[in-house]
Amino acid sequence: MTGLRIVLLGPPGAGKGTHAKVLSRTHGILHISTGDILRSQIQAGTELGKRAKSFIDSGKLVPDDLVVEMIQDRLNRPDVQKGFILDGFPRTVEQAKALEAMLEASKTPLGVVLEFATSEAVIVNRLSGRRACPKCGTNYHIRNIPPKQEGICDLCGSALIQRKDDKPETIRERLKVYHEQTAPLIKFYKKRKTLRAVNGDLEIEPLQAELAKQLQTL
Repeated sequence: MTGLRIVLLGPPGAGKGTHAKVLSRTHGILHISTGDILRSQIQAGTELGKRAKSFIDSGKLVPDDLVVEMIQDRLNRPDVQKGFILDGFPRTVEQAKALEAMLEASKTPLGVVLEFATSEAVIVNRLSGRRACPKCGTNYHIRNIPPKQEGICDLCGSALIQRKDDKPETIRERLKVYHEQTAPLIKFYKKRKTLRAVNGDLEIEPLQAELAKQLQTL
């Protein structure tokens, strides 16, 4: 698995982040989450964070130039040489073209794009149940990963919150944005013969088994 470069593609709530973390631990390759990087920038109050916050809060995509600049910086670091899993990037065809140019320049081609095909009902159920700790950043789910005490972080005791982008009205906007701007990536990667679809409605263990089968054939 060393040197394998993977893109996870799918709507918000498809489980890309959860499965990226498992794949990262299992295969020893880096998990690069655009969402995590952006949130850390926002929390730190950086210029990028301030510019990105207004877009994220309203369910819009962060502009391509901001995201590409951030990813370019991350992919230039030495720890990506063993391989990586990109979660949350690319989200538009323009971002995909930028990624393609980065990898061509470093002679490290993309290995596979895994599309998490997920139904809208499953997405709304997953996202609306998510809760986060505003202090330490630990994530929970009221049904799947509940805290020991309802509404309280297990690690630091802070009151959990529901992020604005996980509220039902924002979820609908995020799905609309996805279908308009991100879904065309499916066509883009099909043309490059790097796309493989998996069933994003599955629970963690059966979907991990499906992902393992896909990666074994590379």
